[in-house]
Amino acid sequence: MDKQKQRFLLISTCLVFFLCLVPVAFAGHGAQTAHETVEIEGGDTVTISGTILDSHKEPVGEAVVEVDLNGKGVAEAETQANGHFVIDFMVEKHALETAAIELKVRKTSFADKTMHLEKQDFAQKGNHYYASEKIFVDRTLGPAFWIATVVFILAYVLIAFELLHRTIAAMFGAALMMCISYTVGTLVPEWRIFSFERAITSIDMNVVFLLMGMMIIVGVLKNTGVFQWCAYMAYKLAKGRVFLLTVVLMSFTALSSAFLDNVTTMLLLTGVAIEICLSLELNPLDMLIPLVLASNIGGTATLIGDPPNIMIGSYAGLSFMHFVEALALICVAAMVVLFIYSKLIWGKDYNKSQASVHNVEEFTAELKEKYKIYDANLLTYGLIVLGFAVFLFLSHGYWHMEVSIAAIMGASVLFTIGVITKKVDLLHLIEKDIEWPTLMFFIFLFILVGAVEETGLLAVIADWILKLSGGSYLMSMTLILWVAAIMSAFVDNIPFTATMLPIVAYLSKVIPGAENTLWWALALGACFGGNGTIIGASANVVTMGIAESRGYHISFGGFMKTAFPYMIISIVICQLWLMVFKPA
Repeated sequence: MDKQKQRFLLISTCLVFFLCLVPVAFAGHGAQTAHETVEIEGGDTVTISGTILDSHKEPVGEAVVEVDLNGKGVAEAETQANGHFVIDFMVEKHALETAAIELKVRKTSFADKTMHLEKQDFAQKGNHYYASEKIFVDRTLGPAFWIATVVFILAYVLIAFELLHRTIAAMFGAALMMCISYTVGTLVPEWRIFSFERAITSIDMNVVFLLMGMMIIVGVLKNTGVFQWCAYMAYKLAKGRVFLLTVVLMSFTALSSAFLDNVTTMLLLTGVAIEICLSLELNPLDMLIPLVLASNIGGTATLIGDPPNIMIGSYAGLSFMHFVEALALICVAAMVVLFIYSKLIWGKDYNKSQASVHNVEEFTAELKEKYKIYDANLLTYGLIVLGFAVFLFLSHGYWHMEVSIAAIMGASVLFTIGVITKKVDLLHLIEKDIEWPTLMFFIFLFILVGAVEETGLLAVIADWILKLSGGSYLMSMTLILWVAAIMSAFVDNIPFTATMLPIVAYLSKVIPGAENTLWWALALGACFGGNGTIIGASANVVTMGIAESRGYHISFGGFMKTAFPYMIISIVICQLWLMVFKPA
């Protein structure tokens, strides 16, 4: 087999893998198992439905609900992802008059629950009896909880100390959890962490397809020379002043991230920043880290800027302008501090790079000659498609459409144009421009976080906040802000935010004067906290992944050493802001 066919086979296999995730994600979703209903001539039909919820009033999926009639199991069902179940069975005529009916609920990491039903709990229509129950189950910290927590921490240690590549470490952790669930967990149910179906549904394919689509769009646009041209224009605007150039780019990044997904913004700007830095003989990481910090700050300012904000706005009924009025000024303040912080941390490198160019005008002319747009037609097509995709990003709420659809649609149209016009190498773009290690890392990281969410680690942290707050606004606000920030630096902020929503809603009602302020504490902590580590936010992973593919690697510790102190400073600013102004 020649090299071209080998490459095509490899790429096809990767694409098939990703496409298979979609139907698999829904395979078994909402599946329900039950004993076969035994027909009893002249008997009564009984239908029992309901919802299984945890202590946070969140649905419990894949729980087994069994019906015992006079001590004998007659039917069972498995709850859907929304916690709902329906069980049908038949009994002898008038058997419900004296029958003892019990509903038994069991699931790993939850305490078994038994509920007794009497005839008066049923509604009757002819010979059909109906009952609907809402059952709350308590979590238990059993073997599955501790196994998932230990494996989760192990995976993060491997990532943090670079004992393995982050993609391999995440894959190892996810595979180990699933393997334990289906081997030891089959023999000892208390060791079962989660099912394969639950692992797959924990993957946020909206994020994966958004990243893939934007990588393809950026990969096509690279063939036009537009990024190199932008590097020339940016340098021309700054006239050789590197720090001023960085400030301009950070401001543009923050503003773009407020109205576009911050991951999309960094996908578009990372190539530009790298070209600028190469022109200035500056290590690209000295500019990329400030830019990615700015993207996470800017994304906090609006409802659509970051996924946690979208979740909070939907749950709490907060509008776009609520977020702007409450968070825009604090984001501006955080950006000003970021400018100063960047000057202190990277100022020497900026000055050294600036001094390396002795004649700015000659170097600008050299860049103008070297960095030209060499395919104006493809660039025109690309900008039209990108503009359409951006329009869909901004209006996706109106269409009730996931943002990944806009990205994939734009990518497919632009990809088709490039291939038909023979201006884009199909295999080269798929093989080189799509960051497969980054996409794979996100997939396995989602599974890791899904496992600790399933076994109750995030719920334990949420309960701890509720207990320690003690009804105090200041204490609850401080705990929510700082715990959200620290957790979001090491754990994906989407499932953590989802877990915290009912807790914050409850505290907002029972604590005098809290109003909407606790929601802003959660939003600021979850979004600003993502700046703490290289894996704290999607934009961080994508940006550093692109940099690594270009030969500029930064370790987990190296990123954390420069970014984590700024994260702490920004959270201190948020703490003071929320204490003094208490935005409603």
